[in-house]
Amino acid sequence: MTLEISKLSNGLTVVTDPMAGIESAALGIWVDTGSRNEAASKMGVSHMLEHMAFKGTATRSARAIAEEIEAVGGVLNAYTSREQTAFHARVLKEDVPLALDMIGDILTNPAFEAPELERERQVVLQELGQVRDTPDDIVFDHLQSAIFEGQPLGWSILGEEKTVTAFDRDMLKAYMASQYRTGGMTLIASGAVRHDEIVKLAEEKCAGLNTGAVPACAPSNYAGGDYREVQDLEQAHVAYAFPGLSNSDPDYFVAQIYATALGGGTSSRLFQEAREKRGLCYSIYAFSNGFQDSGFLGVYAGTGEKEASEISAVIAGEMEAIAGNLAEAEVSRARAQLKVSLLMGMERPGTRAEQIAGQLFALGRVQSAAEIVAVLDAIDAATVKRFAVKVMQGASPTIAALGPVKKLEAHSTFARRFGSTLADAAE
Repeated sequence: MTLEISKLSNGLTVVTDPMAGIESAALGIWVDTGSRNEAASKMGVSHMLEHMAFKGTATRSARAIAEEIEAVGGVLNAYTSREQTAFHARVLKEDVPLALDMIGDILTNPAFEAPELERERQVVLQELGQVRDTPDDIVFDHLQSAIFEGQPLGWSILGEEKTVTAFDRDMLKAYMASQYRTGGMTLIASGAVRHDEIVKLAEEKCAGLNTGAVPACAPSNYAGGDYREVQDLEQAHVAYAFPGLSNSDPDYFVAQIYATALGGGTSSRLFQEAREKRGLCYSIYAFSNGFQDSGFLGVYAGTGEKEASEISAVIAGEMEAIAGNLAEAEVSRARAQLKVSLLMGMERPGTRAEQIAGQLFALGRVQSAAEIVAVLDAIDAATVKRFAVKVMQGASPTIAALGPVKKLEAHSTFARRFGSTLADAAE
């Protein structure tokens, strides 16, 4: 990875990541703001703004935006996360100027016309309904809400009906003016790109961006809790969480190896014990989510009504066991999975650009693949076991469950399996 980084006169950071032997490029602008930057009355405004960016500018209609990018076979898209919003494109190398012109246009000249806003409001309201009809998705919103109760980091990215219904043109313009500032924006281009050409184009196409720093978001604090909703479903969808690490923590990759060994594949402990040996579930996996100042370890299981009575004890049992007898072979397998995911991603311009954005926002610099591999290679079973012991001794577990969950183990019983004070407090 041979990166070049420049800062434009307006404060926008420009990063190029040239890749030899390919004919396409991925480029976009990543904004260091997401749903956790919102006020309660504006919940979901980041997501709505992302949608509205494609609904017309001062010079292009919504249809023109769609037709112009597809006329060259390109893709223009965006996404909103809890901490970032991204506007990105994938095109052939000769169409990079067009893609950057379009991204600059939607970020500097959005029209936010009332008819388009009303249409897109209905789309987002339908999206809210669709998510609620997908229990294995919505359970993670409930988990996040329980972990960070009453905090912006726990709010739904999509917002709520009452907030989405209240959005108007002035609100979108004010939020964009406040949050979309060059001090918290990075233009990244990966693939068939040249740094000097991208910088020259960016100076022209991104000149109208708001300058200055993005306002700081509210700090987060892992709270923990219990959310259960009995629904008439075929499966019980249960998600568990424990305090984890931020994405800038020195042990970030220790947590990743731990989660992978615990439940990251078909050879993992949870898959082998809960599914292969006991037949308790069809789907079960573990993961580690990091944010700027916090994070959590998670486990998800989709199980039956009867089996739900056993699943919590099995998960806690495997977490306790891995803290005591994790083998080097398990760490080696987990390390290999993470390396392959990393290195395969490095072959795709879009993935590379996204990785660069995440690292710059989290660390203020970019880690090379070689550096990450070296970090992974230095992690042994003893290191992961020490981390696992901390999870068991200090965890304040969170549970979110939907479906036929009446037989699911009580939160206080589950908490007692760990070193949590919640168990005693619940009595």
